Amino acid sequence: MKIEAGQLAVITGGGNGIGRALALQLAQAGVHLALCDLSEQALAESRAQCIAVAPAGTRISTFKADVSDEQQLLAFRDAVMREHGTDHIELLFNNAGIGGGGGFVHGDRAEWERTFSVCWQGVYLGARVFIPMLIASQRGCIINVSSANGFWASLGPGISHTAYSAAKFAVKGFTEALITDLKMNAPHVSCAVVMPGHIGTSIALNSSHVHGHGDLRELPAERVAAVRERLQRAGGRGEGMSDEQIRQMLHQRGVDFRDGAPTTAEQAAAIILDGVRAGRWRILVGDDAVALDAKVRAEPERAYDDDFNGVLIRSLRQNG
Repeated sequence: MKIEAGQLAVITGGGNGIGRALALQLAQAGVHLALCDLSEQALAESRAQCIAVAPAGTRISTFKADVSDEQQLLAFRDAVMREHGTDHIELLFNNAGIGGGGGFVHGDRAEWERTFSVCWQGVYLGARVFIPMLIASQRGCIINVSSANGFWASLGPGISHTAYSAAKFAVKGFTEALITDLKMNAPHVSCAVVMPGHIGTSIALNSSHVHGHGDLRELPAERVAAVRERLQRAGGRGEGMSDEQIRQMLHQRGVDFRDGAPTTAEQAAAIILDGVRAGRWRILVGDDAVALDAKVRAEPERAYDDDFNGVLIRSLRQNG
């Protein structure tokens, strides 16, 4: 799949993280962009940064949309057609995603279903809504962002991670099933599933806003109580912590996740675009994702043993 000036790429979750990094690198190449996100401020920042690096004449549009809502995605599609004056696109990056909804047995059902809906339904609906515009192009590609949690449904022992993992497994399976479907019914359209490891994004900080809880440093008391209970069930130290200490701990975890990642969002975007150019349908992002994938494939029955994390860490150290 060639990526070249004059093409049109649709990116969901284009306001920050991998989505913004993809937008910037595509803009530099002269690719026209249609970005959507829940945050208008983040979209405005992405657009301004893209305009600053894009060749003259590159069109960059933005649209506020919740990808789990089909009507909002249909409105986004109509805006793309109107603002770019076209009936086709070449690239669709179903990238939007949030965290949360970890516990199935004891967790908050609304948060669970919200996480699953954005991370899975957003990909499915994005493909549904934009497939006619991809088919209308001479050549197109659907790029669905899953996760290393799309083949390993865990963050390690003692941490429930069910909604996000279930959604990312669904994204992986859906994309693999599309390979044959597209070959049979739209052979000029290809697809790829992206499985990042730990990437330096603000997903851990932003997800609280999407779930309606606001800034982690101002988390409502009932949410703090739920976190404390979760920490206690997992053998953590929640019982001895004040509400303010829990808020600060959660915020710091989000900062550490963003700033301590082994792979930056910019590096991730470059790996993804290189994979698309090479025609790969399975794109692992980050050495940690590569190592984890190899370990899970080699020892699938051990993947959820308590000592599996130790095996993985030793593997990463051995491979530099």
